[in-house]
Amino acid sequence: MRMMEEVDMANRRVLIRLDLNVPMHQGIIDSSIRIDKALPTIKLALKTASNVVIMSHLGRPKEDTFDQKYSLDPVAKYLAQKLDTNVSLCRNISDLASLQSKLILLENVRFNKGESENCEQLSKRYAAMCDIFVMDAFATAHRAQASTYGVAKYAPISCMGPLLKREVEFLNFCFSSPKKPVVAIVGGSKVSSKLGVLENLANRVDSLIVGGGIANTFLVAANKDVGKSLYEKQLVDRARAIMDKVEVILPSDVVVSTEISDKSVALKKLVDDIGPDEMILDIGISSSERVSKILEASGTIIWNGPVGVFEIEQFSEGTKSVSVAVSESGAFSIAGGGDTLAAIEKYKISENISYISTGGGAFLKFLENGRLPAIDILNQ
Repeated sequence: MRMMEEVDMANRRVLIRLDLNVPMHQGIIDSSIRIDKALPTIKLALKTASNVVIMSHLGRPKEDTFDQKYSLDPVAKYLAQKLDTNVSLCRNISDLASLQSKLILLENVRFNKGESENCEQLSKRYAAMCDIFVMDAFATAHRAQASTYGVAKYAPISCMGPLLKREVEFLNFCFSSPKKPVVAIVGGSKVSSKLGVLENLANRVDSLIVGGGIANTFLVAANKDVGKSLYEKQLVDRARAIMDKVEVILPSDVVVSTEISDKSVALKKLVDDIGPDEMILDIGISSSERVSKILEASGTIIWNGPVGVFEIEQFSEGTKSVSVAVSESGAFSIAGGGDTLAAIEKYKISENISYISTGGGAFLKFLENGRLPAIDILNQ
């Protein structure tokens, strides 16, 4: 696969797909982390390219409809400030040829009709803008869309950018040559959304720690009564099959309540003592201590998802304990997913995580089958 730094960009037109999907409120950027991470890629292209065109999505606007709320105009202004250069925002692809700026930002690609369905015509229009296409948006690499997949197929030269390369290298390391024992922590509300991930990890890890609503389905598979807790009855047999393949660490004690709210009364109970009207909302102290010992002795940790409803304080101790245990372990740790990143930020442990993946859906898709469409097309 071609890497961006290996491609001669001198006097060539370069098109870069980045992830500039930053949180905004009334046109003000709340967090510029994703833009800041992309700056070295843009600077590398600007050194020698005749002109550089950047494209990204922002939010989930209705396709083929302009909505100022999802405009990349604030991003263009931020880039101009950080790079100390003029950045032209191109609102319509047809206007690109008339713009003289060396650095151009295309308006939100999700405004373009055919983007999400990987329209061949739109893909070819993107490809016609450049001599070199650089894919450097890991967070969208799991989507076969016109700006991530189709353009790479038709561009004269397509290559991988440094941000995407770094993500893939760390994820591959976890699977190709991990230090043993390998432990995965998978939390969240539903097994169905992460079943493929769990089944793949069962063949690759030494221990699988499950938490959140996901743990409830496994508890039922282990013939435990979970009261009024959320679980997926139709997936109990598949959960049992996973338990036959790998050691699944289930909670022995939990924190329960009859409702999920800031005013909920939290009760600590053994799993065998859960009442018919109670819901499991966190793991208990003994379970947290067991998990911490496992993580302390691990060589590689893959982490996706909290082990409880950590947004509510009385159900946050389990996720806090696991977060601290990951950060204090001497293992190589890789973490990804929106809720995981929120926990990392809440407990201020980012500096002690070996690698934090920026893409939630892409991170999960890679854990599920080790492949992503945007990377497959670059390989081709």
